[in-house]
Amino acid sequence: MRINRVTAAALWLVAIAAVMAGPKMIGLASAATASPLGTWYTEGNDSQVRIANCGNAICGSIVWLKEPNDPKTGKPKTDKDNSDAAKRNRPLLGVEIVLGLKPSGTADQWKGQVYNPKDGNTYTGYFTMTGANSAELKGCALGFICKSQAWTRAK
Repeated sequence: MRINRVTAAALWLVAIAAVMAGPKMIGLASAATASPLGTWYTEGNDSQVRIANCGNAICGSIVWLKEPNDPKTGKPKTDKDNSDAAKRNRPLLGVEIVLGLKPSGTADQWKGQVYNPKDGNTYTGYFTMTGANSAELKGCALGFICKSQAWTRAK
């Protein structure tokens, strides 16, 4: 009879622990299944990037600019700092900046290449979901010199 009471008490404690941990476990599950697909504001809300599937990876292009025209010329901004001279006159809207990122092996993280139109260079990149509507985009040169931006999902 005593074994049954101990077993019942243990089950009762497990049930209480599960109920108390339930919201935390639900939160972790929803963050782990958050999708990177959609439209994102870059840090400072200066632009929006649409992330979509491209084959077995994700890619992202600029779809909106807070200031779409060059203040000096009044004309649409171009990819003027691109290291490839042939691409410097292309409009900045539509430029792909997230290039073929694939799952990195770390939960909620994709790795590949990111293009920075502000300096015209391409870096090793990481897109990491930090919540259902937040992410971090990190670009690294030489594997250890990195810069990050916090992105928020556009509604």
